[in-house]
Amino acid sequence: MTAMTALTVLSAEAPSLVQSVDWLAIAPVVITAAVGLVVLVADLFVAERHKPVLGWISVAGLAAAMATLLPLRAGDRATFCLTGDPAACSYVADRFTLVIQFLVLAGALVTALVSVTAVHDSRMPAGEYWFLLLSSAAGAALLPASRDLATLIVALEVASLPAFALVGMRRGDRLSSEAALKFFLSSVTATAVSLMGVSFVYAATGSLHLTQVAGRLEDVPGQLDALAMAGVALTLVGFAFKTAAVPFHFWVPDTYVGAPLPIAGYLSVIGKAVGFTGLILVTVIAFPAYSDIWGPALAVLAALTMTLGNTAALRQSPDRPNSAVRLLAWSSVGQAGYLLVPIAAAAYSGRDQIGSTVAYALMYAAVNLGAFAVAALVARTKPLHRISDYRGLYAERPLAALCLGFFLLCLAGLPPGIIGLFAKVTVFRSAVDAGLGWLAVVMAINVVIALYYYLRWTALLFRTPEGAQNRTRAPWPVAAAVVVTAITAVVVSGAPELILRVTSGSLFAQ
Repeated sequence: MTAMTALTVLSAEAPSLVQSVDWLAIAPVVITAAVGLVVLVADLFVAERHKPVLGWISVAGLAAAMATLLPLRAGDRATFCLTGDPAACSYVADRFTLVIQFLVLAGALVTALVSVTAVHDSRMPAGEYWFLLLSSAAGAALLPASRDLATLIVALEVASLPAFALVGMRRGDRLSSEAALKFFLSSVTATAVSLMGVSFVYAATGSLHLTQVAGRLEDVPGQLDALAMAGVALTLVGFAFKTAAVPFHFWVPDTYVGAPLPIAGYLSVIGKAVGFTGLILVTVIAFPAYSDIWGPALAVLAALTMTLGNTAALRQSPDRPNSAVRLLAWSSVGQAGYLLVPIAAAAYSGRDQIGSTVAYALMYAAVNLGAFAVAALVARTKPLHRISDYRGLYAERPLAALCLGFFLLCLAGLPPGIIGLFAKVTVFRSAVDAGLGWLAVVMAINVVIALYYYLRWTALLFRTPEGAQNRTRAPWPVAAAVVVTAITAVVVSGAPELILRVTSGSLFAQ
């Protein structure tokens, strides 16, 4: 009895090591991952002629995961917290997390709609395709909620590894295999460098939780300062790779060309969101003490990225095979440069500037996914993916041409695409407010450069078509993806303050 009493007293005095789990907070990630497993198992028992049902299960799962964001909209939940420091949590469902999770899950849903027909027509293995897409989406949804470096890296790889396989999903296609290999090797190298950086940061601070790392970097011993500085720089590499920032951009054009078109659209939006989310978390939450290092570095990367991306897009020949996909790929690199601007500005004028990047990402996601959805529709009859294939599209598919024209004008930032203009003004203002006038000038020049290739493609849609028109019925899932993205872009163009209201103020839990 004495031993039992002593054990009871010790148990009462010792802190509990058992963590409670907030299942509602992690529901969007758990549901997406669980539906992926269900699809993979169901694939073993579903007959070949019924394989399309796996796609609709995936669509329903993504819609259900999005629905679980509604009860979380207060943005005040956290779980997997340290028992000794309740403020240090590995999973936080704040406003930033919820907005990015909405972007990821909505983008994956649009990708799934476009993919339903593509998987069947290309005879890709349905079970593997949907499992990989949902797994990648689960990792991408986990990343914005991650608040320790270990979880960040794990989420980054969970989002990336399935994407490698998705890029190479077209069996027997040389371009697809080469694209997947290039994407894989370059990404693994970047991740290895980031892991080395994380290890350096851990050695210098003794913690992996972002809030604790931020506090301890403020007072790093002199002999560890160089180690911490190297860790900060190396950690940023993996996330810069995912954003396709120069000089980590070289994988983008070939990967987009080799990947199935829905996956190219997925990478252009969700893959980019993964990189920017990780970059935001490690810079403004974990490494504010070294803002004098990463701030100027990101500003230079932003200028180089937007300039190279827009210049390369400008040089695309309309008659070259895959020129439409390459133009969208290089355009996405240029857009990445714009997205980097508010992150760089946060080093000078506070982390509330991050709202500009999030707002731009939301606006960009809708119109870019819509452009890829129209490209998937056109590719059904013109598989060479040339810009010249879009000549006279209005005569053949009036609605698709009007939607694509609107998407391109949004990307260019011209009326009636007010959504794009508003996004660019928001980013431009963040640079000016931070005192980065030179970066604002570079951005303005690049916006003018981009006008040329966006308007050239838009004008082509309404020219007289050459040769006979090949009219085919548009698959309704692809048409639905085009219409949904177009309606979203039109609504936000009419009321852009809806996006700004969501992304204004502090997005992070205090």
